[in-house]
Amino acid sequence: MRMLLVEDDADQRQLLAQLLGNYELVLAASVAEAQPHLGKVDLVLSDWKLGDGDGLMLLRAAQRLSQSPAFVMMTAYGTISHAVDAMRQGADDYLSKPFSRQELELTLEKVSRAQRLKTDNQRLSQALADQHKLTEIIGNSAAMQQLQSRLARISDTDATVLIEGESGTGKELAARALHQLSRRAQKPFVAINCGAIPEALAESELFGADKGAYTGATQAKTGKFEAASTGTLFLDEIGELPLVLQSKLLRVLQEGKVTRLGEHQERSIDVRIIAATNRDLKAEVQAGRFREDLFYRLNVVPLTLPPLRERRDDIPALCRHFLALYARRHGLNPPALGHGLLEKLMSHHWPGNVRELANRMERLVLLGEDMPISPLGEGASEFSVKLPAGGLDWEAFERHCLEKALALNGGNKRQTARYLSLGYKALLYRLEKHGLS
Repeated sequence: MRMLLVEDDADQRQLLAQLLGNYELVLAASVAEAQPHLGKVDLVLSDWKLGDGDGLMLLRAAQRLSQSPAFVMMTAYGTISHAVDAMRQGADDYLSKPFSRQELELTLEKVSRAQRLKTDNQRLSQALADQHKLTEIIGNSAAMQQLQSRLARISDTDATVLIEGESGTGKELAARALHQLSRRAQKPFVAINCGAIPEALAESELFGADKGAYTGATQAKTGKFEAASTGTLFLDEIGELPLVLQSKLLRVLQEGKVTRLGEHQERSIDVRIIAATNRDLKAEVQAGRFREDLFYRLNVVPLTLPPLRERRDDIPALCRHFLALYARRHGLNPPALGHGLLEKLMSHHWPGNVRELANRMERLVLLGEDMPISPLGEGASEFSVKLPAGGLDWEAFERHCLEKALALNGGNKRQTARYLSLGYKALLYRLEKHGLS
């Protein structure tokens, strides 16, 4: 625990510092010297009488912070009225000089314990508030009203759901909302990104593995299906799953049983499946990269999340939501959203969708500024293409555009994705398709 010790008497300050050797100490001799450290410590131990004021001035300054430290006031013998004033003003405890080492340790331990409990309660309250927010899909546009209606209709069923949408549109948020609104809400919600796990480990991650099933498997491993039993399993980026695992996934969905790698025993599972993708799975099926039978098994209830540029009316509400969220998370006051900035936000193309907007709002909370924002037309209409009368080889044209964009951005794929207003994974898919990865 980090403590600020404020004592204007040098000898007393040195003696107390020796007694408080178990704490990470910051020493100060005056109100002016102590104030810059108030927001960086967990506890303040301050004398009442200071050279440039008193401890009450320091206490009031501490209480003006969004996250105020615990405060213990030291008062001289015979000045109990000062201690009373300090407690009335919000001090956590006081010590009357002279005091013993044991009295000091007991008081600080009691205050420290209370401060930890207070912090834990705040974190719990925040976690519950954030969890409640998961059931609130922000937006009143026609597209979002339709989505909210469908979520409410299917949430309390066990139907398999396929959520489609560009990267950053909030597919996992929709999946969590489905879980929180269902009768499985008190059961596990397990999410796995199918594109983020190495192919060699994907089977054991999904279905589990017996001890010794592969090199390094020193103990039995529970797969995501078993971990999500009686709850919900969210398979994000399902389009990235290798074909060999698609067939095994299909069997699990059909039979409701999993077999761990290296085992022969089948284990029954009770799991609701929600899958998500930013790929066009119908096109993937036609290209032979995704099993048709698995597509129809997953696509029982389709949900499509619209890109942010198609629901611009929701941007003001989203901005207010994210500003309040990040201000609370970082213990800061939410900044005002000026009319000029809001106009820029409304006209931006939003290639990164809601995730990009959230990023900008967090930066606005932290730095009081925003990244440069280009209106919708800028960068999107600065060129013209004359189509040949005899037709166009689209695949060759797309490859040519990708090569040019990569060269223009020095081969940096993330910059190229932003330049082309594509999601990063959408760009990787196109690069792979044309052999440019």
